[in-house]
Amino acid sequence: MQRPHRVVVLVLDGALPLDVGIPSEVFHPETGFPYVVSACGVSAGTVPSHGSFGYAVPRGLDALAEADTVVVPGYAPAGRPVPVAVRDALRDAATRGARIASICYGAFALAEAGLLDGLRATTHWDAAELLAQRHPQITVEPNVLFVDEGSVLTSAGAAAGLDLCLHIVRRDLGVGAANEIARGLVTAPYRSGGQAQYLPRTSSATHGETLAATREWALTRLDEPLTIAGLAAHAQMSPRTFLRRFAEETGSTPLQWILRARVDTARELLEGTRLSVDRVAEQVGLGTGSNLRLHFRRLLGVSPSEYRATFSGRS
Repeated sequence: MQRPHRVVVLVLDGALPLDVGIPSEVFHPETGFPYVVSACGVSAGTVPSHGSFGYAVPRGLDALAEADTVVVPGYAPAGRPVPVAVRDALRDAATRGARIASICYGAFALAEAGLLDGLRATTHWDAAELLAQRHPQITVEPNVLFVDEGSVLTSAGAAAGLDLCLHIVRRDLGVGAANEIARGLVTAPYRSGGQAQYLPRTSSATHGETLAATREWALTRLDEPLTIAGLAAHAQMSPRTFLRRFAEETGSTPLQWILRARVDTARELLEGTRLSVDRVAEQVGLGTGSNLRLHFRRLLGVSPSEYRATFSGRS
């Protein structure tokens, strides 16, 4: 029997409560998926949070030596230096092959450990400039929800940590598993890493999900031709206004977003059905099996058949 994937949440002084809770919920063994999650601090004991309470952690940094994935939640104030022992423990874990992820201001700990050098990364939009100034060797992307650089991942603030953790589940176990966990948490199952953070703006335009209904409408019609004109008409906007608003809300063009939705729907069908690759391509609006293979290779780095062999029956 394969052992569970061990996730260790490193709780540092001033930890942000939501950031600590997100990985604890997503990777909790009660989800039914093969994760175990635990928390540690610089040392065992009580770690003060950013607020009026603290976290009781049973272990110190030695726990990182056993982790398959280490998650560093955000801590306040942003950019406060972390102890040398934390930097060393993170570097040791990464060298050993553990996956390292951060939520919000936790990116600063990864940066101080040198784990983001030469990579793209993100953090909460209000600290992105500070991260870039302190660590010019990092390509800071302030307008995205999360960045996946393989063995090192970073997310924007607060709820973006949920998007990152669900993305990790999709990588590990497939779309079906991530969707089931998302349903249990009553959250959207997928927001791409490229979706924009809601940054403050000088205009009075709303940051609300004004196109959410149109996106839901599109998701029920992926097997049909979807055009900018048709999407704009559903949203009751001019095509030009629709394109601008869509980019503001999702960080991508409508056609890029639809392509990703089609590939993700194909992933679910490959995981949960015995439909042929050609039939899956038809059902998600990609036409032919060769077209589906092309986009799978480009977006996921594997063929549909390889993906099915890896994830079929796991959800």
